[in-house]
Amino acid sequence: MRAILPGKPQARLQAVCTVQWEGLRLVVYISGNGIVILSGPTDLVQTLYLEDCSALVAVDIDETTGKIAAASPTNVYVYRPYGKEEGLLKWSLQSVIPRQEQEPENLTLSWGTDAELLIGSNSLRLFQIATPESEIWRRRLPMPVKLAKFSHDASFIASTGSYDRLIKLWRRQSSGADDTRFDFTYLPHPTAVTAIHWRRHNTREQTSDHTLYSICGDRKIRVWAAMDPHGVHGLQIWAEIDMQASIQPRQLNSISQSSDRFAFIIDSRDFSRSTAAAIERVGKAESQDHHALQHLVEVTKSNPELCIVIDRHGHMSAWGLENVGKKARKPTDVFNIAHVENFDIAFSGSGSLENSNVQLLPFCREQSAAQLVLLVHHFDGMIEWLECKFEELFDPSPQRERISRRTLWTGHEGSIKKIVRSISGKVVLSRTNENEAVIWRQGHGESDLGLALSSTLSSSEHIHRSWLLHNGDFVVNLHHRGISLWAARSPSALQVSTCPFDLEGRLVCLVQLPELSLDSNIIHVAAITTRGKGMVWSLSTPRNPRGKSQAQGPSSPGLEQFCTFDLNIQDDLAFMLPVDPAGSASWTSSSLDTFAQDIAISYSTEGKLRTWTAVLDANRSAVEWLVTSTVETGIKNPSLTSASSIRKTALVDASRTGLTIWDMRSGQLEHDTQYNDVDLIGDLDWSSTPDNQSLLAIGFPHKIIILAQMRYDYLSVGPAWAPIREIDIKDSTPHPIGDSVWLGSGNLLIGAGNQLFAFDKTIDSADYMVSDLAVPVHKHGPMNLFDLVTYLNGPLPLFHPQFLSQCILAGKLVQVQHIVVGLHKALRYFTEGDELDSFVSMAPGELIEEPQSSLASKGSVSPAAGAPVNEAEVDYGEVVPLLTEKLTKVSIPQLSSREQIHLVDMIECVSTVDKHRRSMDDNATRYLLFFRHHMIRKSQVPADKAGITFREIAWAYHSGSQDILVDLVSRQFQGRMLWENAKESGIFMWMSDVTALRAQFEVIARNEYTKTDEKNPIDCSLYYLALKKKNILIGLWRMAAWNREQTSTQRLLSNNFQEARWKTAALKNAYALLGKRRFEYAAAFFLLAGNLQDAVNVCLHQMQDLQLAVAVARVYEGDEGLVFRRLLEEKVLAQAALEGNRWLATWAFWMLGRRDMAIRALISPVHTLMDFAEAPNMQARSYLANDPALVVLYKELRGKSLQTLKGASRISPKVEWDFVIQNARLYDRMGCDLLALDLVRNWEFLKQPKQLPSKEDSVPDPRKMLRRRSSLVVDDLTSPKSPTGMRAGMGKPPPQKVFEEPEANSLLDNFGF
Repeated sequence: MRAILPGKPQARLQAVCTVQWEGLRLVVYISGNGIVILSGPTDLVQTLYLEDCSALVAVDIDETTGKIAAASPTNVYVYRPYGKEEGLLKWSLQSVIPRQEQEPENLTLSWGTDAELLIGSNSLRLFQIATPESEIWRRRLPMPVKLAKFSHDASFIASTGSYDRLIKLWRRQSSGADDTRFDFTYLPHPTAVTAIHWRRHNTREQTSDHTLYSICGDRKIRVWAAMDPHGVHGLQIWAEIDMQASIQPRQLNSISQSSDRFAFIIDSRDFSRSTAAAIERVGKAESQDHHALQHLVEVTKSNPELCIVIDRHGHMSAWGLENVGKKARKPTDVFNIAHVENFDIAFSGSGSLENSNVQLLPFCREQSAAQLVLLVHHFDGMIEWLECKFEELFDPSPQRERISRRTLWTGHEGSIKKIVRSISGKVVLSRTNENEAVIWRQGHGESDLGLALSSTLSSSEHIHRSWLLHNGDFVVNLHHRGISLWAARSPSALQVSTCPFDLEGRLVCLVQLPELSLDSNIIHVAAITTRGKGMVWSLSTPRNPRGKSQAQGPSSPGLEQFCTFDLNIQDDLAFMLPVDPAGSASWTSSSLDTFAQDIAISYSTEGKLRTWTAVLDANRSAVEWLVTSTVETGIKNPSLTSASSIRKTALVDASRTGLTIWDMRSGQLEHDTQYNDVDLIGDLDWSSTPDNQSLLAIGFPHKIIILAQMRYDYLSVGPAWAPIREIDIKDSTPHPIGDSVWLGSGNLLIGAGNQLFAFDKTIDSADYMVSDLAVPVHKHGPMNLFDLVTYLNGPLPLFHPQFLSQCILAGKLVQVQHIVVGLHKALRYFTEGDELDSFVSMAPGELIEEPQSSLASKGSVSPAAGAPVNEAEVDYGEVVPLLTEKLTKVSIPQLSSREQIHLVDMIECVSTVDKHRRSMDDNATRYLLFFRHHMIRKSQVPADKAGITFREIAWAYHSGSQDILVDLVSRQFQGRMLWENAKESGIFMWMSDVTALRAQFEVIARNEYTKTDEKNPIDCSLYYLALKKKNILIGLWRMAAWNREQTSTQRLLSNNFQEARWKTAALKNAYALLGKRRFEYAAAFFLLAGNLQDAVNVCLHQMQDLQLAVAVARVYEGDEGLVFRRLLEEKVLAQAALEGNRWLATWAFWMLGRRDMAIRALISPVHTLMDFAEAPNMQARSYLANDPALVVLYKELRGKSLQTLKGASRISPKVEWDFVIQNARLYDRMGCDLLALDLVRNWEFLKQPKQLPSKEDSVPDPRKMLRRRSSLVVDDLTSPKSPTGMRAGMGKPPPQKVFEEPEANSLLDNFGF
């Protein structure tokens, strides 16, 4: 559903026309230089723009061919329809007819038969519209015509000029391209003719009964008919209807009396169709008791014409005309059908006489519940679509409302440049390039898309920026060298005050400042330039009700300068603009801190974003500004930005094709996408749901894409923002989008050309964008946009697979089992359509209690809180098969089908882990669960080749149950683990025992050799040479008689590669293999030559396999080898810093023995810990670099040894505080609010010593830092020195350790005494 403001219609007699063409009702009108074609109140078919003219003067459409003719001051354009049969009706230009020189601007158009087009100006010209078009008749006129119309069968032309008392009636004498002739007679009138109407028949072949209606200044309707078809005059006067006498006042007061009369004709064909449609709608049985309808049926029997006369006060008189054209007219041939009241049309009562004029165009809609439609063309710039039911229109009994407005078409004449919304979003201002503005007000209901024109504004100066105050009652316009205040309570806004100014730099921003009190009538606005200079004005804006005298207010409106200021920005200020007020009301502020409301955002040419707030000081007449957040985006010369009031900022790059979305509070990147070069981003608009979920509308030349916030997903690495709707207006208008804005109710307003399109917040759940988001919609249909966004980013039910996953990472495996058991109980008697408790009867307090080890006793699981007493214990092993079977049969309302499949997988994984939990620690449990989940997903989606992440590798690396994990992983691959399987599991990254590592590597070597039937030694060469078992490889080559390389390879391997000549030979072979792109075999020959560094480089760079490089280095020389440590320092840590991968960094630091740095890497960005020359990429700034599971690992490792305590002691309490709060926010963005509450409730900070240690590398007594009295700390400060020297203090010789005898109390405390 949408509402349309197609543009302001021209105030001309032939600006609007309507026909029924091939069963389709079409309404065409001209607005500016555009032709608007509609098929219903809100159905815009097409808009045609003429670039070579400023304004059109006339339009007409042919009901036979559907062709449209439109006239400009220089040409007449003819458009032909196409694509109707395909359901894509459009019009294209067919021909252009130049106008004659020295013609007046106004002309008239009329279609005849056989594609004849009459053009009337200071002459009448008749054209045959063919290919090419040709002029077939012309007649020069003594004065320009105002109206010229063909009769229905094109036998007659009626024309008249401005203020002309004569209608010139042209009668066709002959037809044909070569011999078209007309003669004419006059139809005299006592005063000037104002309107003419030809009677229209069912078909154009009905050539008899030519009837012409004329209205002139004496307020009479004259009916002209061919009573003597063979007479000289053609038409003779048949009847007159006195409009003034038709409506007599029923009350004596002057308020209900009006001398103005308006009339329209309903042809007999439309009257008969409307009556028949009314009978069909009411029903034949009920119509017998419907007295008004029965009256219409009786009237219809004589097939009359209807003449409707109305006045400004809702009085209507309907006249019927029978036997029109008969010579012997009876007195009863003109009779009154009804005289009713409450036929209310909103006539304009102000303005010039020309603007108060109206045109009435009636037509019948047989397929509609309201059979009669009346188009009211107000010459002050509006077209009303009014509807009424036929039986109610002529019902003499009192009716409260006989006719209702369906829509109103109006708008601008020029192209819309900017749309500004009020803070509430209920009022908007649209502005054109010609400095003309219109203020619109939205309807009262949220579902009301209608925008009512409230006031118009026209400025003689260029409007640079605009701001709406007091819900649109006042407007502030910023000009290049001045500012003006306008009162917009009347239909035409009035300028009430101006103030000149002179500021250094280019104006970029106009913003309203927070006030100290909302009750004050004083408002302050500020203007800012690119030099950081600004000025504040004080505006007096009385808040008296609309329509009342301004004298009731405490003061009259005005503005004056308040102060000047300087932002003191050192770098270049490229642009600054107000924060989008979406989701916020008017605000107050009395303090200046980072918690204050953001009011503006700026960006520099280097891509630095800043958000600003300000506070007024009335005593000093000053304003203070504060930067609330700063983000270095690294995007050079951004072209566009927009910020929301909840600190989300969208930034567009210089090419206008790249979009990034930033969280200004945390400084992290949430979204990064690149659009094609055809669609350049031109606009960004923020909106907010009632629960502060964000929406972003991205404006392209001909479409709008709406992005919605998604929950953070660190396990599936899902997007944080996703497109949920695309609005394409290319089919409606060729004009590019000028601007768009969100209304407060969530509806989107788009301005393109001189038109406004309002789209509501209802979307179709079957849309491909919505279906791709795995929304829990089990029956497709309309869906509220706000409800969709709330689901996508709202709190998760406890049984959601992501919530269960995060609980497991947080060490809450027992609680996960309780949730699963609770879900099983809730689904026991669940049927489709029932509501399901998101907490499954589990108390929230159970999740935020003190964390317990997952190594609970195996067996029964205690029930969730709230469970019945008689169900005290449930065997988890028995629950799993019953629950998984149930989940395959019913649809859970809170989950999509995809999420329900993930839930089944998660429950099965928890069941698998539960079988081994007696022999595994928490970290092994975490690794095994997510490894099993990965393997299940891989079996369901075979194309998914990605392995586990470094998060899972870190869990397994810090596990004390690695031998069990190795066995379980090996079983997963049926004991036939190949390198691709090992890489998938990350086993050679997390195994800490080098001896077991080499044994497992040899297993890989054997499996690689036997993976094919031919048993190729080349497949295992790299592995055996890394193990330094060349003899085994020689033996394998001895059995490879089928291989053509056997002899040469066997001969080469039998040499002593300690000698220089054979090392050189092996290197030559390695380089030759590199040239042949046999990288793995080349790395094997580098190992044969004893060149481990080159072998590692080949694995890393050519094969792009970090795990293989690490495995080869560890197996070849151990964890203390020079090459391996250099690999960690120069490659792994560099990659971690570039990508912001904290999991990889903490693993590398721990491998290097720098456990203090490993702890710091969990909290601080990796590039801040190292002297890293290259700037981090976008991935390092992404929200994915801040996994909330990092806080779990940090909490576990910080008290593990003296080194980790040393690293933790170097983290300031503020940094740790920010880290915890940041992770709580991440949990909240993931929909895991209870885990966020658990984190902040149960977090324990290290005790800070009262006196800091004097030496840099000394660490306080760990027993005084840890709050847990049972903590056991390992002394590992004597770590090995890195051979190449680490940056940022890595590799410094550790201080000489001096034993300090602990206090007795500390020892007793450590044992719990």
